[in-house]
Amino acid sequence: MEHIYLPEPTENIWKKCAEEFENRWGFPNCIGSVDGKHVTIKRPNDSGSNYWCYLHKYSIVLMVIVGPDYKFICVDIGGFGKNSDWGIFETSNMGKRFEQILMSVHAPRFLPGQNEICSYVLIGDEAFALKPYLMRPFPYKQTLTDVRKEKYNEHKNEWEKFDNSLRQ
Repeated sequence: MEHIYLPEPTENIWKKCAEEFENRWGFPNCIGSVDGKHVTIKRPNDSGSNYWCYLHKYSIVLMVIVGPDYKFICVDIGGFGKNSDWGIFETSNMGKRFEQILMSVHAPRFLPGQNEICSYVLIGDEAFALKPYLMRPFPYKQTLTDVRKEKYNEHKNEWEKFDNSLRQ
């Protein structure tokens, strides 16, 4: 049933997401927003501290990539609550496929009004590593001396509202 309700993303799905991110949110070459959601569970027997998370509860993590319309594109369910979002994403099938350039993402293109070719990217919060396929906010200290970085983070704050909707 997973192939019916959540098929593997194709180049056309990513391209449609990128177009919608640009039209709706003003973010060109963005193909999805990635984040993890802790789901509270009863402590499994003999699990040690694997499921104990920073929220002081036992949890598994639902790692998702969503499109501009808040709908799931990719999911990974079952990461240990003790692991970081980046650690879970990096070891998930979808994370490995992004790293190996196997996710059928459209070839890089010129950004609007620019002369530089730019890759399509996911966006995530500070928990994620900066990668050619993944953008995140600049550290606060860098924004104090660079207005462009501050403006990017301000735009990113709009995305925090988007990501927070996943947490509700």
